[in-house]
Amino acid sequence: MASLVDPSDHSPIEDAEALQKAVKGWGADEKAIIAILGHRNATQRTQIRQAYYDLFQEDLIKRLESELSGDLERAMYRWILEPAEREALLANIALRNANINYHIIVEISCVSSPDELFIVRRAYHNRFKRSLEEDVATNTTGHLRQLLVGLVSSFRYGGSEVNARMAQCEADVLHEAIKNKNQNHQEVIRILTTRSKFQLMATFNRYRDDHGIAITKKLSDEGFDDFHKAMQIAISCINDHKKYYEKVLRNAIENVEIDEDALTRVIVTRAEKDLKNINEVYYKRNSVHLEHSVAKKTSGDYKKFLLTLMGNEE
Repeated sequence: MASLVDPSDHSPIEDAEALQKAVKGWGADEKAIIAILGHRNATQRTQIRQAYYDLFQEDLIKRLESELSGDLERAMYRWILEPAEREALLANIALRNANINYHIIVEISCVSSPDELFIVRRAYHNRFKRSLEEDVATNTTGHLRQLLVGLVSSFRYGGSEVNARMAQCEADVLHEAIKNKNQNHQEVIRILTTRSKFQLMATFNRYRDDHGIAITKKLSDEGFDDFHKAMQIAISCINDHKKYYEKVLRNAIENVEIDEDALTRVIVTRAEKDLKNINEVYYKRNSVHLEHSVAKKTSGDYKKFLLTLMGNEE
């Protein structure tokens, strides 16, 4: 379930005019900007951007970049982009980081549907004039490179059919790979990058039933290298991405210094999809609603914007 509350009768022209008024003169009216863009879905935001350009011959995104600052500016910039363009940007930022944030590449690859991932790859190509696969390969090495390139270039079957015999066989392969640590990487990569999500979930369930422990817990207990950590994230995202995102949010909020990048990424990318469901998982795990945790650890217009996207304005 999405958390976004958007009107069905909005006027892109009226919104563009109101936004121009909000950024005109000395200092921006952040509350007015949040009140408009925080309640518009992806299609409506695209219409507003076009209307703003038609009326004022100016890119709304660039204008907001110049008028806003800090965490609010970064969150608003990511929000106003079309979803596939936003994912492409997040992937590029992750790859340009001094210590590559490969978990973001895994998230995008494993949470997105096959069609969504294809559109993200096309958006990446259009924006950066290179392929996502090319940049992943350039910025990684070894088995981690093979796994990440396989994940970003995958086009999984989307059906719900499951082959029980295959699930048993591949659960055994994964077990042997974990037990032997440095062996069977190619088979692990093949399984994780080619099988459908339903088939993989059956494999992970078979692993748990046979060995009395979730495969992600086993990987965590063993404390492996980046390849195995990426493997663990991929399995978590495929098996139950809502639980995965709850953990990302919990870690971001519970840090001594809040991780605004992670907090912004999850709220902005999931607000139009399943943020309410993630909130429910968060409440079950922490006995406190996500919006209360966010309100406690953030402040100002950044806080107001996040709460608006969560459908819980103060």
